[in-house]
Amino acid sequence: MSDARPDESAGRLVLVPEGSTSIPFPAMTIQRVGILGSGIMGSGIAEVAAKAGIEVVLRSRAKESAEAMRAGLEKSLDKQVERGKLEKSDAEATLGRVSATDHLGDLVDCDLVIESVVEDLAVKLPLFAELDSICKPEAILATNTSTLPVVEMAVATGRPDRVCGIHFFNPAPMMSLVEVIAPLTASEETISVAKDFASRCGKSPVLVKDRAGFIVNALLFPYLNNAARMLENGTASAEDIDEAMKGGCNFPMGPLALLDLVGLDTSVSILDALYEEFKDPNYAAVPSLRRMVAAGRLGRKSGRGFYDYSKK
Repeated sequence: MSDARPDESAGRLVLVPEGSTSIPFPAMTIQRVGILGSGIMGSGIAEVAAKAGIEVVLRSRAKESAEAMRAGLEKSLDKQVERGKLEKSDAEATLGRVSATDHLGDLVDCDLVIESVVEDLAVKLPLFAELDSICKPEAILATNTSTLPVVEMAVATGRPDRVCGIHFFNPAPMMSLVEVIAPLTASEETISVAKDFASRCGKSPVLVKDRAGFIVNALLFPYLNNAARMLENGTASAEDIDEAMKGGCNFPMGPLALLDLVGLDTSVSILDALYEEFKDPNYAAVPSLRRMVAAGRLGRKSGRGFYDYSKK
């Protein structure tokens, strides 16, 4: 059963799922977006949103890391100016749309908030509950998760119809795809606004149901995992496995180099989430991946993974 409630702005009745405490809002255009997380994904999303003319509030738990994200964005924009890919005036305007903070309360006026913190539900769930209590009622709360169930974050709030996934790929300024994830609780309006936001950022949005791994990672990670298994079994060297997949399949990067780029700790977390949902052996992380994580060899971000980046 559903209740009919008036939508005064549109002069019509809309249907609200029974038991929902959320009130429908008219279609909105995102003017101000908040981004949580001080990693490379957060700064990348901030760049594409600011370039699209959207005001951005970068929030990190520490003021220093938030300011460092903004400084990193400035450096990225300066490089683009030097290479002739961006006009100096456009770079200055983009940076001028970005502010940094360590206070969640500074997100109160955001139309959209995108969470891009560590891939751990134990961290994300209380964060979504807190955002729900801070952000204006009509704001959409989104997660940049690559694998975790969006519905669990949605039901941690009092606005489950206004929670969705907006999954950018790394590096966000360069990768054209965005997966828009629709949990069972999300309204059509929420998904429409999310897709429109991705398009405004110059991305190609695809709509996907809320299942572990969504489209890309559900298909990609068995391949990456099996490449690590092949190396573990001594079939070929890391260099030859990567060269074979680049030369034989015309891939721009080999699987082991891609694991290093993603981060081996992140990759194991993704594989664990996929295995938990599907119980498919192809999703069971090979032992060598776990041992490399235990040894701190996480890939590019630690300086060493399948390859040594310490001298680069």
